[in-house]
Amino acid sequence: MVYVFLAEGFEEIEALAVVDVLRRCNVEVNTVGVGGKQIVGSHGITVTADIADTDVKKDNLEAVVLPGGMPGTLNLEKSKVVQEYIDYAAQNDLFVCAICAAPSILGHKNLLEGKKATCYPGFEKDLYGAKAVKDATFQDGRFITGKGPGAAVEFGLLIAANLCGTEISENTRKSMQCR
Repeated sequence: MVYVFLAEGFEEIEALAVVDVLRRCNVEVNTVGVGGKQIVGSHGITVTADIADTDVKKDNLEAVVLPGGMPGTLNLEKSKVVQEYIDYAAQNDLFVCAICAAPSILGHKNLLEGKKATCYPGFEKDLYGAKAVKDATFQDGRFITGKGPGAAVEFGLLIAANLCGTEISENTRKSMQCR
């Protein structure tokens, strides 16, 4: 199970493109609304999450995905449930995936110490202990990071490649007409 956490002010493309790509790859994924099921994104799009944060379970968890956006990233970081699931994933060698401003959450938790990561320009200072790279997406061990909205599909495909294999991810890339 992959949980994509949505908090008020999340970046819609970064969340929904990832969910779309993962579902095309037949990965089990649920959107999780922080504070309820109706969440408004940073561009005023209301999304009904699959479940509320009160309904998450650690059974079969494979990955946690944190979309960026403002103030979505700040709201994710304030959530005790999101913090608990980041910690659980990191401690159990599961995938922790963050895009745009959201890698800053991992940096603030010192989870990127000694690793390489990418993020939205200007947030490099928040990647405590990490070497910031300029790549659109980057993977260092179980941490997958993305630069911003324009990298959302690639970010989703990289997550999918890790969860269901490169062949399925590449076939999905081709069917979506990605380069």
